[in-house]
Amino acid sequence: MSYIIPSEFATKMVDAGESKIFMSTRDTLIRAFMAGAILALAAVFAVTITVQTGSPLIGAMLFPVGFIMLYLMGFDLLTGVFMLTPLALLDRRPGVTVNGILRNWGWVFLGNFAGALVVAFMMAFVFTMGFSTEPGPIGEKISHIGEDRTLGYAEFGAAGWATIFLRGMLCNWMVSMGVVGAMISTSVSGKVIAMWMPIMLFFFMGFEHSVVNMFLFPSAMIMGGDFSVMDYMLWNEIPTALGNLVGGLAFTGLTLYTTHVRTAPKRTVY
Repeated sequence: MSYIIPSEFATKMVDAGESKIFMSTRDTLIRAFMAGAILALAAVFAVTITVQTGSPLIGAMLFPVGFIMLYLMGFDLLTGVFMLTPLALLDRRPGVTVNGILRNWGWVFLGNFAGALVVAFMMAFVFTMGFSTEPGPIGEKISHIGEDRTLGYAEFGAAGWATIFLRGMLCNWMVSMGVVGAMISTSVSGKVIAMWMPIMLFFFMGFEHSVVNMFLFPSAMIMGGDFSVMDYMLWNEIPTALGNLVGGLAFTGLTLYTTHVRTAPKRTVY
């Protein structure tokens, strides 16, 4: 059967987290760079579809192709390692430490950001004919996304910051479900279907994904978005990343690990 039962794929989650912690720095950076770049292309693809069709639903339905491609190629997103690597520590895998987990998160963050930034510059160049024309409707849409999702939150102060954090939590609840979904099947079609559903949901609902934002916001700034680097970091990237960490780990990683790996004893019926 192509379906793997929960007790088996939950163990695969722990194995995956352990392997990422011990991966070489070179391989971690390469895989993270490519993941950030591919997800950035998927984001601009979805925005392009939304602008051209006028339908955000169609854009959301097609955005998951980027996530599926990068996952099938074995590349790593920050949102995924946020959820997987702590499980190896909880499972007391030999040699796994908090420092090792933080090291992995740091390199994956840098790799994702570098990949997304490269695509941001490439697409800005394409949209503006080498920065010699206006960016056009797609570039304008991206620049407005950057403004709305930084200054739009800042306008509400602490409540805005908390809103980003919660949207980050909800995002990685779904994204990490996509990561796990790929582990429940041994067939490519099964993996694709299981990944597609939660990724489409997060994108259409406008939840905040730290790696997608690594493309959207630098790209918006390059094409004239009226906000600063500090606005981006304080009013989007930092609360989004923290929300992604908490949501993915609490709602997906810990729940599956607790009930399928560290299963409680069965009740005794008298």
